[in-house]
Amino acid sequence: MTLSVIIVNLNTKKLTEDCIKSILSEGSQISKEIIVVDNGSSDGSVEVLRRLKKEGKIDLVENKGNFGYAKANNQGIRRAKGKYLLLLNNDTIVHKGALGELVDFAGKTPSAGVVGSKLLNIDGTLQASCYRFPTITNAIKEYWFGERGLFGKYAPKGKKPIEVDAVVGAVFLITPQARRKVGVLDERYFAYFEDIDYCRQTWRAGLKVYYLPSSVITHYHGATFKKLANEKDRWKKLIPSSKIYHGVLKHYLINTILWLGQKWEKFFKS
Repeated sequence: MTLSVIIVNLNTKKLTEDCIKSILSEGSQISKEIIVVDNGSSDGSVEVLRRLKKEGKIDLVENKGNFGYAKANNQGIRRAKGKYLLLLNNDTIVHKGALGELVDFAGKTPSAGVVGSKLLNIDGTLQASCYRFPTITNAIKEYWFGERGLFGKYAPKGKKPIEVDAVVGAVFLITPQARRKVGVLDERYFAYFEDIDYCRQTWRAGLKVYYLPSSVITHYHGATFKKLANEKDRWKKLIPSSKIYHGVLKHYLINTILWLGQKWEKFFKS
């Protein structure tokens, strides 16, 4: 088995079904399996997924409740038979050849630990999908000295693969080297930061993270995580994960830098 595609579902029946259809019609001549981990859905998802399992299209893990994104993905990883692991958000549509491009690039690039695709918005525009690591230095440079693009997501330009600090977890190919050296996702993260943390560990393990623009996937950005909180309160969900990623002291220091920088900017604009 070449590729295991792992999808986590929580009350997003239609999105998950459409995502699976796009994988099955992707067209690359690679052997693959689809593993869906359902986190206690109550919207009829389980019935649809059981039917797809019966038809031999997917493998299915049914959780009694919401175990969180990292833990659910790890359930899929531990079940996977593929050489390469692809963590794929269920709010994505895979374009023709996209999975083959990921596997082909990873196979030709021994330094690769994680590879991310080029993501498009629903309207076909480019979606920001890469991060620079959120360090104190980058926070000061952006929020106090106006060097934009250091602390938020961005989309690299050009058509060639490029090394980046981190890619978002929406499309997240893990190579055998990373699986061996880094392992699975850190289950302390219920949601958010598990992707950037894994990329940080990948770099520390002597491997690299790549953005691959020849692999294209449409991402209905945020559709899955709307289930966790309304838009106004969603930032609150980041706090526990931020404290784990940065450590409590650094979390508060970075947020103070951001807060002061934003206040400073508003003062000069007023």
